[in-house]
Amino acid sequence: MFSNPMALLITDECINCDVCEPECPNGAITQGAEIYIIDPNKCTECVGHFDTPQCIEVCPVDCILTNPAHVENKDQLHQKYCN
Repeated sequence: MFSNPMALLITDECINCDVCEPECPNGAITQGAEIYIIDPNKCTECVGHFDTPQCIEVCPVDCILTNPAHVENKDQLHQKYCN
């Protein structure tokens, strides 16, 4: 899906619709002070679970993007999944 896999992040365009949190198989998405947030230490872009990030699939406003501060390759994402 992405040329440079990395953890994901939720932008301030989030409308707090509550659909992304239950879709995350890693428990990486939680309610923040104002919007949902993604823990980059837990996010694997659903590697090991699904072919595509489920939060992106269900987000009605397309506010979930790759996090340039946490660039990881598929092997690193898979290693996080295994741990």
